[in-house]
Amino acid sequence: MVLASHVIFAAYGFWLPNDPRGSWSDFVGAWELLKFGKATPTYARRSVPDRPDDEQARLAAKEALKYPPVKFTGAQARAVGRGFAALIDKSAITVRACSILPEHVHMVVMRHDYEVEKIVNLLKGEGTRELVREGIHPLARYASPGKRPPKAWARGQWKVFLDTPEDIERAVKYVEDNPVKEGLSPQSWPFVKRAEG
Repeated sequence: MVLASHVIFAAYGFWLPNDPRGSWSDFVGAWELLKFGKATPTYARRSVPDRPDDEQARLAAKEALKYPPVKFTGAQARAVGRGFAALIDKSAITVRACSILPEHVHMVVMRHDYEVEKIVNLLKGEGTRELVREGIHPLARYASPGKRPPKAWARGQWKVFLDTPEDIERAVKYVEDNPVKEGLSPQSWPFVKRAEG
């Protein structure tokens, strides 16, 4: 029985659908990216960033994007966290671990009435609303007058279902260690409940 999910969702431009290391996409929706190849779906249950690839081709594909890839600053990450907190508070979602990194988010979310995919979409929406409300959306300068900025998030998410308390604890540790692995400070979010109950 699924007890929780480890989800990873990316900022716009971080992990492209045709990344040679694999992606969670099964199609390439932008013509400017299709010239770099078809989608490279993977169904791996483990992280794949260390797979070898052609870094120059990957970076060239990012240059072909309509907007520059999003990299959240510290202030933007904190705003995203405030948006997440608003949703988590009103929806009674239990989050056991969260790391909001410059280009992606890791989270361990306990099973809920909502499917985890819906939770991720709601989190993205609340994070975006807070970025707009605070006037620090990373793609704000690309918004047409009177319109919302382009999306700061990539479509979809990568998820692994966690079936045992041991799986949950392993995923929590991975998420908590992630910022340090990237050379950042450990993170502590007020909406995270470290232990069940």
